[in-house]
Amino acid sequence: MDKINRRLMLGGLGMVAAGLAGAVSAQSNGRSNGVTPNAAPTAPDPSARHRLRFAVIGLDHPHIYSMTDALIRGGGTLAAVHASDPRQLARYLARYGDVKVARTQAEILDDKSVQVVASASIPRLRAPLGIRVMRAGKDFLSDKPGITSLDQLAEVRRTIAETRRKFAIMYSERLEVRAAVKAGELVRAGAIGRVLQTINIAPHRMSAPNRPEWFWDVKNYGGILTDIGSHQADQFLFYTGSTEAQVVASQVGNLDTPGHPKFQDFGDMTLSGNGGTGYVRVDWFTPDGLPTWGDGRLFILGTEGYIELRKYVDIEGRPGSDHLLLADRKGTTYIDCSDVPLPFGPQFISDVMVRTEVAQNQAQALLAAELVLTAQAEARKLVSGPRPALQGG
Repeated sequence: MDKINRRLMLGGLGMVAAGLAGAVSAQSNGRSNGVTPNAAPTAPDPSARHRLRFAVIGLDHPHIYSMTDALIRGGGTLAAVHASDPRQLARYLARYGDVKVARTQAEILDDKSVQVVASASIPRLRAPLGIRVMRAGKDFLSDKPGITSLDQLAEVRRTIAETRRKFAIMYSERLEVRAAVKAGELVRAGAIGRVLQTINIAPHRMSAPNRPEWFWDVKNYGGILTDIGSHQADQFLFYTGSTEAQVVASQVGNLDTPGHPKFQDFGDMTLSGNGGTGYVRVDWFTPDGLPTWGDGRLFILGTEGYIELRKYVDIEGRPGSDHLLLADRKGTTYIDCSDVPLPFGPQFISDVMVRTEVAQNQAQALLAAELVLTAQAEARKLVSGPRPALQGG
């Protein structure tokens, strides 16, 4: 198929470098999510042992940039892209070059040279796409949330069992954040003893004027716990080593977004697993004065110490991101994780080629999805209203 005339596309849309930079930075802190701010990776990481061809369907969330970068670092060659919005395509092509633009999804699904399809489409569309991808004999990498209903989850599990393909979910707040990678190394090395609990605080900036219409309706993203909370459920399972887990309590609500009544701006949940317990708070209340999209923090309590991550910012402290604080029996330590390698890309490409589960355990990825879907379904609904006056002198 002929490639779309990129010069005409970009010129017609008035594409400028600032627009691309905004799209890339909107997904998260650029460095922490493994995205170079000005250009895509030009070659695989030295650790990448395999090569394959991958394609992208769906550019509705800017997480697709960190996902694409991870696959390129892992040894992937971007073979084709499909999206219905020409503005999204323009931004994507401005970063990744003269990539073949597929005019239909079927063109990619029918291409036998493509081994992996990645997607950051509207969340409710991701699982159905992933099912089609697996039935086409390819592996699938979804942005989070990869699944927005328990019915979708059941169908995904059936399709995995039938096809033996992978339905991976890019939980980027662990997989593509350098401080989170380092925390995993420390936990596995026994630095804080046996993990007892994780506490995850994940505020996000709403940036309302820049959000698409689908963003404001729960039916499109499954709810705040399903969406943002999927990151935290993944971290809870990973750091505690839990293979079984349940939702103890959960609540969600629209506390201060009256202009969008179908939106949820706050949620929390308590989880219990066979490796530990966890508490998660997610919200859209990052103040405008914070120099990043959210002050994401993770606390990992062990029997012999604890780890605190300040993933994206250390307010009134050290510059940059990826800060790790460790307290153990010997004392306290600060670790700058800004140069910690990101292994997901090479590991995932290797998993696809040799059918292992080093980058991501399939059962754990889907258990994280099941936890947030259950928490969302069972959540107590918080009601916004006038607050009582403060008491006391």
